[in-house]
Amino acid sequence: MIASTSPWYFYPYLFAWAALSLFSLHRLFLVFLYFRHRNDVVEPRYFFEELPRITIQLPVYNEKEVIGRLLDSVAAIRYPRELLDIQLLDDSTDECKTIAAQKIEKLALSGLPICHIQREDRVGFKAGALQNGMKTARGEFIFILDADFIPPPDVLLRSVHYFSDPKIGCVQMRWDHVNRNFSLLTRVQAIFLDGHFAIEQFARNRSGRFFNFNGTAGIWRKKSIEEAGGWEGDTLTEDLDLSYRAQLAGWRFLFLTDITVPAELPIHINAFKTQQHRWIKGSLQTARKLLGKIWGSPIPLKTKIEASFHLTMNCSYPFLLLLLILLPFVIPRPFELPLFFFTIREGFFHGFIFSLAVVSVSIFYLSSQIAAGQGFIRPLKDLPFLLALGLGMCLNNTKAVLEGLFGKSGEFKRTPKRNVDGSDRSKHWNITLPSLPPLACMEMAAGCYFLFLIGFSVIWGKTGVLPFLALFCFGFAYIGFYSWVRMER
Repeated sequence: MIASTSPWYFYPYLFAWAALSLFSLHRLFLVFLYFRHRNDVVEPRYFFEELPRITIQLPVYNEKEVIGRLLDSVAAIRYPRELLDIQLLDDSTDECKTIAAQKIEKLALSGLPICHIQREDRVGFKAGALQNGMKTARGEFIFILDADFIPPPDVLLRSVHYFSDPKIGCVQMRWDHVNRNFSLLTRVQAIFLDGHFAIEQFARNRSGRFFNFNGTAGIWRKKSIEEAGGWEGDTLTEDLDLSYRAQLAGWRFLFLTDITVPAELPIHINAFKTQQHRWIKGSLQTARKLLGKIWGSPIPLKTKIEASFHLTMNCSYPFLLLLLILLPFVIPRPFELPLFFFTIREGFFHGFIFSLAVVSVSIFYLSSQIAAGQGFIRPLKDLPFLLALGLGMCLNNTKAVLEGLFGKSGEFKRTPKRNVDGSDRSKHWNITLPSLPPLACMEMAAGCYFLFLIGFSVIWGKTGVLPFLALFCFGFAYIGFYSWVRMER
């Protein structure tokens, strides 16, 4: 409760903190679910005596740098060739389609059952390509791989037997990262994704809540796709959309944390921003599309609540942006908040609330690194950079949230792949400075804004908030500057 004489900006400021605190507590709840279920063992109901036919779908669009690696890794998968049906769903408009055609011709001559499927347009983008491939897919199960993924040879033999349970509609495997140690940016991205897979996906699945297929490195039962209505291109996250529709239709999903499929992380900040923008915008589009159906369905209340958090969690970015805008008004002004028999002073409030945010993020991502087998020490060193970069993505991600809530579907913009691994060090790349993008200019301006705010906080005697303002300052400056530079071999 705030006194009626309090300035207008205290109300949205406290509301933003309340919303962010709710998302932080939910993050801690997922960590609790992870530790509660981490020893739960999932085994196939039985092993198939006769292996089923599997279609492997490879949706690609202008992936000339990684298409050869993808096809070689798929050709190396150990599974009876007479039971395989491989589709390269190629919407490319550049030389990728020529490279792919030449590679496929050689693989087909070696006896690999592979076909090159091309469309005249990109209607529906990735969802349209997958749905088009369904017309001729002969497999009872469909294994989907994006262009930058490198499946281990035994991936199908280890995972297909989980479909011996006839209620399983989809099996998702955990992502790994071939270029985790390429740069600071890729190390931080790896931690972000490990948090999603090792904690979020595992916790949701093992606790009986809905979780989603991640667009790649997973196997679908073809029947579950058909009964859920097929792939639809009205959101930018066709995988999230179909996942919820299939689970609402009664199909169960399974997350396999012990089977990993490595992939390439974006090495340039603009590629990372494009990927995040697509994922975030698509998640809010899916929320608009399905939350009403979710709450109107007979699924358990705990599943409805978790689905709501899952589909709207990126709404934290507009609240964070609102908070950052109001900080210079709030920091210099002392205030007190009556709470039951106590009065919370401004210094304690900011210390507690900032600490809650930092502690929840730290516990979440450090737990994910332990769960992913990455240890504790190196991720702990990268944690300040993770916090700063997460804050620095605020403008980019807020834009995606608003477009997802109020805009149209938009174009599916691919994440550029560069065919790099951990041994291809970033110091071997040249850096140039093209024209300054508008969003990067705004991000660097925000970094300067927080630099001045740090100085004024010292003048005002509010030194307790300096570490947090420093994170904001570094995050925006880093994101803005590296959105400007271009890396070339």
